[in-house]
Amino acid sequence: MKPYSPTVGAIPGHAPARILPFAAYMAFIVLADLWPAPGVATIDARWLYAAKIAAVVALLWACRRHYVELARFDLSARGAVAAMAVGLLVFVLWINLDASWMQFGVSAGFDPRDAGGAIEWRLALIRIAGAALVVPIMEELFWRSLVLRWLESADFLGVAPARVGIRALAITALLFGVEHQLWFAGIVAGIAYSLLYMRSGSLWAAILAHGVTNGALGIWVLATGNWHYW
Repeated sequence: MKPYSPTVGAIPGHAPARILPFAAYMAFIVLADLWPAPGVATIDARWLYAAKIAAVVALLWACRRHYVELARFDLSARGAVAAMAVGLLVFVLWINLDASWMQFGVSAGFDPRDAGGAIEWRLALIRIAGAALVVPIMEELFWRSLVLRWLESADFLGVAPARVGIRALAITALLFGVEHQLWFAGIVAGIAYSLLYMRSGSLWAAILAHGVTNGALGIWVLATGNWHYW
């Protein structure tokens, strides 16, 4: 484990910068559940995902100066390989931890096919790119960088990942799981990403693992047609 270098305290802005992109993402999920809206029923709701990712990217870019832990890619080659291995392991677990009691109801998922059954590749590629490249940064900044460490101290930027306790780990993993329809798999993923972050001391490790999980899941969904996993 590499030494942890304390950053500046959690001055105003650092917490909101981690909350806003996540809040925007969740707001779009609520909007999708309420779709179609009066007067815009002819708009394909699947394109809301592209709008959601665009909004998150815009907020991440606007708040980028606050993400001090992402200023440089601080993973060694060995650390990157380990993170990718964890990401693949979580993917395998994710598609197998799907018993009825492990999920909140049945999800229709994201089906990128047109009326004739052919995949609309613009929708599919936006979905994979958003899930593998944008969502991991947004969620890890919120769940691991902020929530996990804030549960230890309000001055969360001063908390070394290795010093996070079991209580903060358990609460964060539980909340991360509840965020997902496959809540049990979400808890397992939350524990894996948190332990990876705590062990490596690098948020990039959790982001890379999360990205590999989501990327592998997207490829598998396209290959198998299990749209409900999206």
